Amino acid sequence: MPIFAAPDGTPLAHHTRGDGRPLLCLPGGPMRASAYLGDLGGLTRHRRLHLLDLRGTGESAVPADPATYRCDRQVDDVEAFRAHLGLDRVDLLAHSAGGDLALLYGVRHPERVRSLTLVTGRARALGVDFTAEHRAEGAALRTAEPWFAGAREAYGRIWAGTATDADYEAATPFFYGRWDAAARAHAAAEVGQSNEAAAESYAAPGAFRPAAARAAVAVWGARVLLVSGALDSGPLPRVAAAVADLFPRAEQAVLPGAGHFPWLDDPKGFRETVADFLDDAGPRDGVA
Repeated sequence: MPIFAAPDGTPLAHHTRGDGRPLLCLPGGPMRASAYLGDLGGLTRHRRLHLLDLRGTGESAVPADPATYRCDRQVDDVEAFRAHLGLDRVDLLAHSAGGDLALLYGVRHPERVRSLTLVTGRARALGVDFTAEHRAEGAALRTAEPWFAGAREAYGRIWAGTATDADYEAATPFFYGRWDAAARAHAAAEVGQSNEAAAESYAAPGAFRPAAARAAVAVWGARVLLVSGALDSGPLPRVAAAVADLFPRAEQAVLPGAGHFPWLDDPKGFRETVADFLDDAGPRDGVA
């Protein structure tokens, strides 16, 4: 397991899987260890995945200053990761809350980003986020599911801020396109992979400056792909489409039947969509 030092000296770990051109991967959660990304639906057949454990998660060390969990303060960690790998420009993939970190990295270091893939990614960095109404709209798509009756009220309490631990457990199926054995195992690992204290600091006040970030991405040269699950509510596909409109060179792929973890729900569709995008994303000059 490779280790490198963040600019403040915190030891950070990353994991390498697969072969091919490098793809830097940032996990969501927020602040969930990168293990939950697995092989991203077999994307390892096309790319060498470099999965970063953010500070205080997975095999990375806990920082001396908890304030460094804030999203914008982790941008330097991503830049150190790039330099550690010896790459001049990178293809960057981020899932869920990792989308904010990837966007802030691209805003600060646009010359380092060849392409950006946001997988059901959040975009608070650009002033866009899901709402309780969005969650309700997404939930309405699942009324035929056998678990719906027992999960809907719990799901509503989460976004109302009144949920118990039991509510979080009951509502978990909403995040998956298929609530099968693989989804259950994936969900069961979340608590052990997550740093809840760090998650509370990730989007702390001051982390995002949306107006400046929007102005920056409006002139990006990098290609951007937004991968959405048709059954995901955070963000809804139409919200992701609005994010795509903020970039000069962005496209969206909506995977039918997929939820918030589309590589689990539709591995083939996910890996082929992302691999095709990356193959077309630009010159193959990633190694410094």
